Amino acid sequence: MNIDELALCLEKLGHPNRVEIFRLLVRAGRGGLAVGEIQRHLGIPGSTLTHHIGQLVAAGLVQQTREGRVLRCTAAYERMDQIVAALTAECCAGVPTVRTKEFQDG
Repeated sequence: MNIDELALCLEKLGHPNRVEIFRLLVRAGRGGLAVGEIQRHLGIPGSTLTHHIGQLVAAGLVQQTREGRVLRCTAAYERMDQIVAALTAECCAGVPTVRTKEFQDG
């Protein structure tokens, strides 16, 4: 995952309602939840919920499938794993020495 993709995902998760939606879908497992179920669990108004789910879908964090009249949402687990991997890829690898301009010129 490149830095721009990572930043987009974190930006989209940067709203409390979207974090709640995503966490609920992660807890729900691979079967996901219908949009109506998400609304009942979180108490978010329908139009607001649709907006937030749209933002998560645009970032690749949530996938939607239509089952007749039901729109089912599932967490994109592969994307979630990519985010965690990108954030922890260089854990404890050390920080490179910073060279100041003054030092470089001298």
